[in-house]
Amino acid sequence: MNIRRVLVNFIFVIVSFILQTTIFRIVDLGGITPNLLMIITASIAFIKGDRAGLLSGFFCGLLVDIFFGTYLGFFALIYMYIGFIVGKLHIIFFSQNVAIPIVVITISDIIFGFICYVLMFLFRTKFNIGYYMTTVILPEAVYTAIIAIFYYPIILKVNNAIDEKEQRSAKKFV
Repeated sequence: MNIRRVLVNFIFVIVSFILQTTIFRIVDLGGITPNLLMIITASIAFIKGDRAGLLSGFFCGLLVDIFFGTYLGFFALIYMYIGFIVGKLHIIFFSQNVAIPIVVITISDIIFGFICYVLMFLFRTKFNIGYYMTTVILPEAVYTAIIAIFYYPIILKVNNAIDEKEQRSAKKFV
């Protein structure tokens, strides 16, 4: 992973965090906002593999922990594990097809919501999973999937452009 890719992914994470915490908080649908950081984590993992997914997930989660978390590292671990697992799918599926990554992003967001429910509410004996699933997890996953339909192709094009530049510069030295 070269410095250009790290810088571009860092910019994606920062821009997504800013959009998620400002603009999408204003245009929420019934109190539900899309999880742009999950889109970034799953997209980078799906395009570049488990190591990139792990790192992007860690930094996305760390941003959430620093600004909104009660425990430092809670969201960083969740995003990191999801990024790592999605990155394992990089070998199996073709990242240029948009449909499969959208499904993976949606499933990742559902898993994220479920893990947060289990760790934040279930241990406090709040057992209303049906209500939480229908009012928070599934609407957020749908909203995230709709935004991912437009956001994933941008991430893919930028990563493809970086790959092309890397290949051209590698050919110069061969």
